[in-house]
Amino acid sequence: MDKFTTLTAVAAPLPLVNVDTDMIIPKQYLKTIQRAGLGEGLFDEMRRKPDGTEIKDFVLNKPAYAKAQILVTGANFGCGSSREHAPWALLDFGIRCIIAPSFADIFYGNCFKNGILPIALPQSEIDKLMDDAERGANAVITVDLEKQEIRGPDGGTIRFDLDPFRKQILLNGWDDIGLTLRDEKSIDDFEAKAKLSRPWL
Repeated sequence: MDKFTTLTAVAAPLPLVNVDTDMIIPKQYLKTIQRAGLGEGLFDEMRRKPDGTEIKDFVLNKPAYAKAQILVTGANFGCGSSREHAPWALLDFGIRCIIAPSFADIFYGNCFKNGILPIALPQSEIDKLMDDAERGANAVITVDLEKQEIRGPDGGTIRFDLDPFRKQILLNGWDDIGLTLRDEKSIDDFEAKAKLSRPWL
């Protein structure tokens, strides 16, 4: 997966709490295991009317936020079922960072496995970033993973905490396969020894 180091991008405000995975990617999109194309279904029931026409007031349908890569949202983001299609859809749309007061545990872990940085901050800091994000095309913020800093459009800085191991996963672009391949030599050595000691396997 792609490395995450520093991201400077438009931040879209989604001031909703308890956004569940069915809101993020509705069930009709779960028939595929292909990640590409799922961005089209992101927030489908909030982005479109039943006849398929766009709801112009929804934030990601507004021209200023059409290419947003950062989402500032409310508490308990990603709750509900554990579908991995939710981070797939966010990533396919272009979202690389989600900032919220809290996340559902499984969704939070799935973000790191797919190259998305979820940042949990106190509500007071979220309120500041939400205000920044309301600026439309001028809502450009920088997320520096190495320094664990968020820099707002007016130069203000917010620090965030992150588990050191998960930080390294994103900085190095390690998915589960990448993590395993770090031990490729040990695995090869084990298999070579196993072949000699247990040739019947």
